[in-house]
Amino acid sequence: MKAFTMILLAVFLSKSCNNSAQNDITNATLQYTANSRGFFLKAVIVNQRLTISRDRDGNQTPREITISDADWKEIIGYFEKIDLAKLPELKDPTQKRFYDGAAIANLKVHYQNKNYETTDFDNGHPPVEIEKLVNKIVSLATEKE
Repeated sequence: MKAFTMILLAVFLSKSCNNSAQNDITNATLQYTANSRGFFLKAVIVNQRLTISRDRDGNQTPREITISDADWKEIIGYFEKIDLAKLPELKDPTQKRFYDGAAIANLKVHYQNKNYETTDFDNGHPPVEIEKLVNKIVSLATEKE
């Protein structure tokens, strides 16, 4: 009987641990912004919904889409690997934005009533630590338009 109880407890705890990662991202807001003189992209992810805006002035209604389950699981996996406290410290691999070679981009995360934000980096060349997440957000935003 003790063995059965231990097995049941182990299964229950492992299930709750798996769901906590998804709950974590469902309570988060991810915002990727890239802009230059002639380019603007704002992609906001909230609870498996992606809002895409190409209008920097806010005159047009942003486009909202539902993220597929497969893409959502991929985003969850990337989000779990990020140390949010270190976002402001991430180093940009290139500096093309300084001479108009790339749009200025950044990633903001609102999680558990705290805001985390990267320093500016080049659109298309995010810091290595967040590269997969940023590339996934950008690919979803451009693919769905």
